[in-house]
Amino acid sequence: MTRAVPHIALLRAINVGGSGKVGMAELRALFEAQGFQDVATLLQTGNIVFTGPDAPDQDLEKKLEAAAREALGLDTDVLVRSGGEWAELIAANPFPQEAKDDPSHLIALLLKTAPEPDTIEALRAAIKGREPAELVGRTLYAAYPDGIGRSKLTTAVIERKLGTRATGRNWNTVLKIGAMVGA
Repeated sequence: MTRAVPHIALLRAINVGGSGKVGMAELRALFEAQGFQDVATLLQTGNIVFTGPDAPDQDLEKKLEAAAREALGLDTDVLVRSGGEWAELIAANPFPQEAKDDPSHLIALLLKTAPEPDTIEALRAAIKGREPAELVGRTLYAAYPDGIGRSKLTTAVIERKLGTRATGRNWNTVLKIGAMVGA
């Protein structure tokens, strides 16, 4: 029998700007219908913590994307990390001062796949403001000292330069999710 472990699933671009509307109760029910347990959500932006088999992230992502499409008519990327990977994501933060001083403007962007290492230089060349960015495996950390809303370092730019899909959460949310999985 496969050992059950905590996982985090982040849904990309739901309940943001009027797109991809879905209730958290619906998401919890969807995950439970897939056989996952201890399902809990955080905020309204598609942050789900659950217990499930110790399976590769990509396998769980495919399963959840198909289930969301079929049950909810929701066509979105799902990015999954184990509780252990989440703890590593927190520990690997290259911007500890920003995490302390301005956590709402420090973003951890989970990437669907690990980009080629040289793509970070292409991304940095595209940055028009003061935003520092560091790539660690399948996570891009970016700080927005002048705010996120007016920044030219958008998710679309990040995805284009790194060649993969992404969804971001601010450092406050990262830590709250970490607390939920004991990271």
